[in-house]
Amino acid sequence: QVQLVESGGGLVQAGGSLRLSCAGSGITFSFSDVGWYRQAPGKQRELVAAISSGGSTNYRDSVKGRFTVSRDNAKNTMYLQMNSLKPEDTAVYYCNAKGWGIATMRPGDYWGQGTQVTVSS
Repeated sequence: QVQLVESGGGLVQAGGSLRLSCAGSGITFSFSDVGWYRQAPGKQRELVAAISSGGSTNYRDSVKGRFTVSRDNAKNTMYLQMNSLKPEDTAVYYCNAKGWGIATMRPGDYWGQGTQVTVSS
């Protein structure tokens, strides 16, 4: 069974920093494309940052220069370093992985349960 577990969310003042982590299990993590999405109340889920199995990254324009996505394949973990946080960054942040489940040996699109990030003004 594939599991993605996020941690590191919380309440922070504008201008502050947080580091999110996503630990994966049951998936061929190092061969998976992974990313962070977020969903604010009343809004659609949107891609924040992604990192491919080869290490290529992409970011939504509003977080470029402030957020950094990285991965440690030895730990099956992805990170999102968020600096200079703004109130508009407030959302539930979800980890996503597109890869092969170890038990099923089938490709899939997997999601974590989400972690709340709240930025106060």
